[in-house]
Amino acid sequence: MRKFSWPKHSVLIIAVIATWLTTYIGYFTSFNMKIDNAMQQFILLINPLAFLLFIYGVALFIKKTKTRNRYILAVSLITSFIMFANAVFYRFFTDFITLPLLFQTSNFADLSSSITENLRLLDLFFFSDALIIFIAIRFFKQGPIQESSRKMGRKVYFAAAATLMMFNLALAEAQRPQLLTRSFDRELLVKNIGTYNYHLYDLFVQSKSHAQRTFADGTELTEIENYVKANHAQPDPKMFGTAKGKNVIIVSLESLQNFVINNNMDGHEITPFLNELTNDKDTFYFDNFYQQTGLGKTSDSEFIVENSLYGRNGSAVFFTHSGNTYNSLSERLGENGYATSVMHANSKSFWNRDIMYKALNVQKFYDVDSYTIGEDEAVNWGMKDIPFFHQSVDLMKDIKQPFATRMITLTNHHPFDLDEQDKLIPEYTSNSNTLNKYFQTVRYMDEAVKEFFEDLKESGLYEDSIIVMYGDHYGISENHNKAMGMYMDKEITPFDNAELQKVPLFIHMPGSGEGKQMHELGGQVDIRPTILHLLGIDTKADMQFGSDLFSPDREPFVIFRDGRLVTDKNIYAQEICYDIETGEPASDAAPCKPYIERANTELNYSDTIINGDLLRFKERPDGSPELNESK
Repeated sequence: MRKFSWPKHSVLIIAVIATWLTTYIGYFTSFNMKIDNAMQQFILLINPLAFLLFIYGVALFIKKTKTRNRYILAVSLITSFIMFANAVFYRFFTDFITLPLLFQTSNFADLSSSITENLRLLDLFFFSDALIIFIAIRFFKQGPIQESSRKMGRKVYFAAAATLMMFNLALAEAQRPQLLTRSFDRELLVKNIGTYNYHLYDLFVQSKSHAQRTFADGTELTEIENYVKANHAQPDPKMFGTAKGKNVIIVSLESLQNFVINNNMDGHEITPFLNELTNDKDTFYFDNFYQQTGLGKTSDSEFIVENSLYGRNGSAVFFTHSGNTYNSLSERLGENGYATSVMHANSKSFWNRDIMYKALNVQKFYDVDSYTIGEDEAVNWGMKDIPFFHQSVDLMKDIKQPFATRMITLTNHHPFDLDEQDKLIPEYTSNSNTLNKYFQTVRYMDEAVKEFFEDLKESGLYEDSIIVMYGDHYGISENHNKAMGMYMDKEITPFDNAELQKVPLFIHMPGSGEGKQMHELGGQVDIRPTILHLLGIDTKADMQFGSDLFSPDREPFVIFRDGRLVTDKNIYAQEICYDIETGEPASDAAPCKPYIERANTELNYSDTIINGDLLRFKERPDGSPELNESK
């Protein structure tokens, strides 16, 4: 019997269809993207196809069947891996991978526990197209095709692909005008132009940002400086200088969100010590304070606190711009006689800290080698919080005063694993293993902070210090909304997701007697000017986007790195303007519109400063430029 001969490019057709369908189905199985209407659904369906037609279409120029098939199979494996990697990344960050993150391989080994926690058996589905293509190559005999037909077929093929691409972009622009100017909203880009085209666009954006430094000449600063000066808030005279000469201890509380404060889990108090501080006469507790980090997470929070700038869109500044010139909190404190340091019982190279801290003018980094990690004292990528605090206080005793040190905790980090002896409360019971364990690690952190305060008192450092503690970023992502809805007894909306970005901020000033709960709206960019003003250091000439949280002139306005924003009346999230009192969409979107424009402006200004390394052109206090091209 004569064996059936398939058309010459049957494998190509099968490849395009198989990868197209696995990508489209994968959008729904592994990503939680909000689809509002039938047109968005249609765009999501077609957006992978144009790219796949182009990338697989290269095979039409390969004459040898074996080479052509190998190319098609290689493309399928690459696209499968792209979707797989984004799916795993999305489960933790609720975001999509960017190009700079692919080069942060030095962190991958340390992040292995978080990565494996987010793997799913279903992820094998992303490679099903490669399996189908392999079977087609192995068992389908491909017939010949005439040269004239081949040339004509290529023209028709790529004309169709180009037409589909333009059609996709036209629909996307109609759905979301100025789509490509909103590169900070990666989910919006993926929904409209597709995962693969998003990565190509990301490559363009990253290349453009690197070119900005080369062509920057400092003239860009004038417009930004005018904006910053126009929004500067004068310090409260009653608070300015109230902590002058005091040691400054800043504690980054890993993954701590505000919803656990003054709350319980199945009758168990989650943060008993921090709850006490909320009503302590020496503590200012800010309960309307938001984290503003991006993909850099803890390193972003460090960058924001040090510089009162926003983290860079789509990457970690600690990696991409560690050679820049900054006017950091550590630098200003050093100029005012403080011994500055960071204490973090982790590898000095993690998040590129050993390099970045030099750019921030941190005088001393107490990394993991400064600590002795005993039996049962290791956790995640370093040291448990309780022994970390004990040993850190011992290190502080030998630092010349006044000193300013930032401390970074570790225990309350995804995947929130604890040794049995450290579990002070039982697990929660929900469909999310992550949320279930989160309450236990938060409870352990609270105990560690309690012992830290006791150690400071015993050491004699307590009375001469102010202690600033803040949550560095969220611990529970939007991927756990169902479990959070169970805990909060409500359906979690985009409004609620924005509200869940609240993190606690404590400013503890022993002996002040003026402490109280503060309801002023604020974010992490506000920490730098607040601390400096408490120490009596003026910031009106500084390039910063935050403002003193105690200032009566400050405007209630917080911007998220992804473009969401909060005012005293509204929350803007998922392109909806919500009434902050009711949590419902506002009857009119007008209240959010001017703030949306301003948020975009401020984020772009911050990116321009970072990408262009503009602070190298800014004059220093002595009137000389900071310009340092060797950095």
